[in-house]
Amino acid sequence: MSERKLTGLDHLLLQADRALRTLSPGAPCHGRPSPAKAEPEADMSDAERKHAAGLMRVNHSGEVCAQALYQGQALTAKLPEVRGEMERAADEEIDHLAWCELRLRELDSRPSLLNPLWYGLSFGLGAAAGKISDRISLGFVAATEEQVCKHLESHLHRLPAQDQKSRAVVEQMRIDEEEHGHAALAAGGARFPAPMKGLMSLVSKVMTSASYRV
Repeated sequence: MSERKLTGLDHLLLQADRALRTLSPGAPCHGRPSPAKAEPEADMSDAERKHAAGLMRVNHSGEVCAQALYQGQALTAKLPEVRGEMERAADEEIDHLAWCELRLRELDSRPSLLNPLWYGLSFGLGAAAGKISDRISLGFVAATEEQVCKHLESHLHRLPAQDQKSRAVVEQMRIDEEEHGHAALAAGGARFPAPMKGLMSLVSKVMTSASYRV
């Protein structure tokens, strides 16, 4: 028997299900074990644990945004192969979402209360990019991943030196995000100009600053 072709309503229901699983604590299920699993828990002061938790909360919010971005792009992608690429990337990013949530629990903290807002905004941006063209959509992924890699690199310098568990998670995330960016360009993504990347960086700073605290 051939598989039934999904309708527009089917895709909308799948997006709603993905959104609920992304935003519900404990819902994401990772395929790969957390890179932090083999690392011992560090002896940190209350201030160091709070700082590490703030940075991991930012990283978790970033993964919420990534899920929304990819799902929005998949919904409006013109070519089936591009839609499939977006959905595969979102599946891989679920690992990051689960790893960050687990690390937040280990640090006796929680995800950002602003995540529903970030999800909605990112979904809208992704859908808009996909509506323009697949080339722009893939280029937006590449530019976003470039920003994320810079952001993760800065966290490797800002995390407490002894917090090897958080550092292991961030380092693996950085490797994966770099691969996603290269894949988007290889698939035909447009290279965004520097002014556009600068604007994206400013928006990212607003999100990271708010998520660190709330």
